[in-house]
Amino acid sequence: MTGVPASAAGGTSSANGAPASAGSGAASGGASSGAMSGNVSGGASSGAVDTGIVETGVPGGPRPARGAKVVAAAVNQASVWNIANLLTMLRLLLVPGFVALMLADGGYDPAMRSFAWAAFAVAMITDLFDGHLARAYDLVTDFGKIADPIADKAIMGAALICLSSLGDLPWWVTVVILGRELGITLLRFLVIRYGVIPASRGGKLKTLTQGVAVGMYVLALTGWLATLRFWVMAAAVVLTVLTGFDYVRQAIVLRRQGIAERLAAAEETEA
Repeated sequence: MTGVPASAAGGTSSANGAPASAGSGAASGGASSGAMSGNVSGGASSGAVDTGIVETGVPGGPRPARGAKVVAAAVNQASVWNIANLLTMLRLLLVPGFVALMLADGGYDPAMRSFAWAAFAVAMITDLFDGHLARAYDLVTDFGKIADPIADKAIMGAALICLSSLGDLPWWVTVVILGRELGITLLRFLVIRYGVIPASRGGKLKTLTQGVAVGMYVLALTGWLATLRFWVMAAAVVLTVLTGFDYVRQAIVLRRQGIAERLAAAEETEA
């Protein structure tokens, strides 16, 4: 045995994944120091393969282990069942229950109307929380983007149609509010290629005022409270119309900016 350290023969044995005795065995077999160096170097390369290190798409870089994409896909699928989406699903499930309670016993049972109000209130509260949770904790999913506005329009539309069918609310109010909501939703989809129309403070105030007004109409109120709900609903209708015009203005500006940017980009490409 020569007594030469393993590091002198091409690197430490622990780093190469080959035991030091392998080098000694090669030396005792009559191999020269160069041959022993070659053996240890070969052990180093084979040891590197045995460690299970794999490559990425970058030459020489680490690559995710096989099955990593499958695991990532499973995580993405599981993320659909997050708290924000569950609240949205709850709001959708509340819609048929609300309608049943609202129309029970001809729609004029104070107790059933109170239960209907509770269902409506829960739906409106979850509407406030699910979007905030999705943005704050990075829980935004494609399902949530589609289901959340549907749930919002469903519970509000169900309440307005029930109230108008029972004669508690004029049909023109229902048509104005629902027409505005559906029209703005369609407008968002038409200009989405140019950008997203953000929710304004006026829009948030409109949603809150609508919720309070409709909730007051769902309850069987009398006296001065019945008069108060009329004025709250009037404020909701005014906000609905004004914010609707504001969204139309934003959509026009956004479309013009998008077209201008595309034309500028095309001219730069041609140049």
